[in-house]
Amino acid sequence: MNNFEEYCTKFVQSVGNKEGAVSPVITNSASFAYSTPEIAEGIFDGSVKKPLYSRMGNPTTAKLESIMADMDGGVAAIATSSGMGATTLACMSLLASGDEIISIGGLFGGTYALFDETLSRFGVKTHFFDVDEFKEIEEAINKNTNISFLESVGNPNMRLPDIKRIAQIANEAGVILIVDNTITPLSISPLALGADISIYSTTKIISGNSSALGGCAVFRAVNDGDDKLKASRYDFMAKFIKGAGKMALFVNAKKRALRDLGMSANANASYQTMLGLETLPLRLSRITNSLEIVALALHESGLNINHPSLKSHPHHERYLSDFKNGCGALFTIDMGSKTRAFEFLNNTKLATLTANIGDNRTLALHMASTIYRDFDEETRKFLGISDGLIRISIGLENPEDIINDFIQASK
Repeated sequence: MNNFEEYCTKFVQSVGNKEGAVSPVITNSASFAYSTPEIAEGIFDGSVKKPLYSRMGNPTTAKLESIMADMDGGVAAIATSSGMGATTLACMSLLASGDEIISIGGLFGGTYALFDETLSRFGVKTHFFDVDEFKEIEEAINKNTNISFLESVGNPNMRLPDIKRIAQIANEAGVILIVDNTITPLSISPLALGADISIYSTTKIISGNSSALGGCAVFRAVNDGDDKLKASRYDFMAKFIKGAGKMALFVNAKKRALRDLGMSANANASYQTMLGLETLPLRLSRITNSLEIVALALHESGLNINHPSLKSHPHHERYLSDFKNGCGALFTIDMGSKTRAFEFLNNTKLATLTANIGDNRTLALHMASTIYRDFDEETRKFLGISDGLIRISIGLENPEDIINDFIQASK
């Protein structure tokens, strides 16, 4: 049974209730009453499992977090206000001035800006590598390296990492690996491949309908015996390991990021995200099947299509071996120039022009004039952003309708 079929059962059974209100209850309260000072003390020391304050967790959000943790085989999860909130939470909980990040592969523009511009202002240095620069990655890891980071699929360069091999490099060096799995929920299981934290913008395909901004970070359990988190590189983890055991990575993120930076999820958004989760396996299965059909037909029509399902892609064999359930909703079209790209986008009658991805409807966006407009030429080249590049996110429409619309739009 593939993940799509397995989670058709798991999600609907987890989201809905068997008694009382079938749909999850939305707890619209910022604060919670503790009844007695003894209970308040217990809530704050963790011995009483009741809500503390919505910045630190909400009952509606807690249900979403439990489902997300189960989806990725994690010990716990933290839902956040956005995908960038999840990235920031995961990274800032592990970093201090003087630390370094190894960033691997194509990056969403917001993540690149976080690493290259924002974190550098706080004394954190990032080294950027292509997905296949294994030797260079190994050589760049040093005593200051606290995080290795990659996206499961390069957005938008569509390059596929060998996640298992990169995880092995990180684990042998004793460095935490974070995988942004936004594009490939269910298709890829980062923690099973050796990652320590998987992160998501749940705004994207998990919600699926542009109604709920959100993110999530899922954490692995800390091992009882040897564990790289017990080494001197992560000496700040000692108190959390002593107090929380296998939950230490999760508790560290709660206390060193969520509590202090406040990227907390909203209860209404968590509710809407759970509604999206119920149909995620069905939507993702259809979208990944449609994408292969669309990408091949447009490629054969003469358009410059970039997707690993095509034999011309440098990671086609990796796609076949490691991405058996597809690699999400994205592909790109390079129209050769900004003028031709704008003509295409003005001619399409089907695509919605927006910065989102993973929606129920097909989306399109010219990259260089929008998300990457402030990036210099060298950075754009590294990230695969050409003047004519259009990112496409395939939706639930009939694939033949998408093909016919895009072919007419390209003329």
